[in-house]
Amino acid sequence: MNRINREILGLALPSILANITVPIVGMVDIAVAGHLDTSAATMIGGIAIGSMLFDLLYWNFGFLRVGTGGLTAQAFGKKDGKECVSIFTRAIGIALACALFLTAIQWGFVKAAFLVVDCTPQVRELASEYFFIRIWAAPATLSLMAFKGWFIGMQDGISPMITDLVVNIMNVVMSFALSLGFDLGFMSFKGIGFSGIAAGTVAAQYSGLLCASLITVLKYGKKYFSDFGIKDLKSAFKGSETRRFFTTNRDLFVRSLCFIGIYIGFTTISAHFGDLLLASSSILMKILMIFSYFTDGFAYSGEALTGKFIGAGDSQGLKNTVKHTFIWSMGLGLAFMVIYRFGGIPVLRMMTSDPAVIDISVQYLPWLLLMPLIGCAAFAWDGIYIGATASRTIRNAMIWATAGFFITYFLGAAAIKSAVPENSYPEYAIHCLMAAYFVHLLIRTIHLSVKYRKVILLSVQA
Repeated sequence: MNRINREILGLALPSILANITVPIVGMVDIAVAGHLDTSAATMIGGIAIGSMLFDLLYWNFGFLRVGTGGLTAQAFGKKDGKECVSIFTRAIGIALACALFLTAIQWGFVKAAFLVVDCTPQVRELASEYFFIRIWAAPATLSLMAFKGWFIGMQDGISPMITDLVVNIMNVVMSFALSLGFDLGFMSFKGIGFSGIAAGTVAAQYSGLLCASLITVLKYGKKYFSDFGIKDLKSAFKGSETRRFFTTNRDLFVRSLCFIGIYIGFTTISAHFGDLLLASSSILMKILMIFSYFTDGFAYSGEALTGKFIGAGDSQGLKNTVKHTFIWSMGLGLAFMVIYRFGGIPVLRMMTSDPAVIDISVQYLPWLLLMPLIGCAAFAWDGIYIGATASRTIRNAMIWATAGFFITYFLGAAAIKSAVPENSYPEYAIHCLMAAYFVHLLIRTIHLSVKYRKVILLSVQA
């Protein structure tokens, strides 16, 4: 195995190991909700809408991970340790300020969100309950974004893996324990029901923050932070590098808004057709995104190595990174096409015991076969462009992709409305929704592929 593959795998495999637990957490949340009450669809809908409300908030701040990772990788490639620490300091400071803001606006945000989110009163009540508990994890959640981006930029795949494993394992354990209760013989707890799912997430996030802080002190404190003082803390928020940090993150903020637009569109359109189709589409999206947690590992390695080689001015290293990142990513895409073909129905049954949700979801499983290859390409390009801090290009790709998503859905829905019986229209509309999601991935892949030579290769030659 050549050096570049060893570097890619050294960064990707720890991320994949940690990411494997992410869909498990989502599945556990849905599974717990689906078994708390006889109305499984309503409980699952509450989780779906409640999670969407957080995505409305947190995806706006995705730049805390994305921007931090690319800038840190380039500083690492230049062997500029002081700038690596300055980037970390900026990211953590901004994360805490943003968390304070989110906590302050929580009530107004929920009221405003439900002016546009269409769901039943029962789902709305459960989603609000979930939100007002989980919001208190905001300082930990946003700070962890900064920690993860910085670790990746420092070519460190192990530290974010350990942190993610702590968060995700704690999330599973605490969600079960707080929701359903436990009896250990010497100690028992009856459980607090649905609200325990959100409380478990809060406990998990702060566990992860403690873990990331300890890793930073023990692993990087002596080498990078020993000479960092008050003067350096103040200068971290001044100068041209700070302006670059905010310029890059402004474009990434717009990109995040586009992701939010697609996610809101997917969830609210599903909710418009009732709790059953909302539950079905939510579960399908969870299953669909399983492959992304694997290919994201290679996207992260592509991000770290792209940034490092651009910072070091190594064009051949950059080309090899792009080539081998795609080889690994597309191989995973092919593997998941096989997995979805033969494992789709068993996974559905793991997600819910409600026969109605399972029966209606089966008809949408063929869409899962189409998504992995094109999705893996889109995610791989994202990592490469993030490492190059080519924020404007990935912003533009997402703007076009968002437009493609909504145009595809609304044109498709309009076309089938007059062609199918009225009582069958909702189920066909979800097919249009799946097609729209596929189109958005395709647009991202095409746009970033076309721009590669001009944007990425020229960046290391400049």
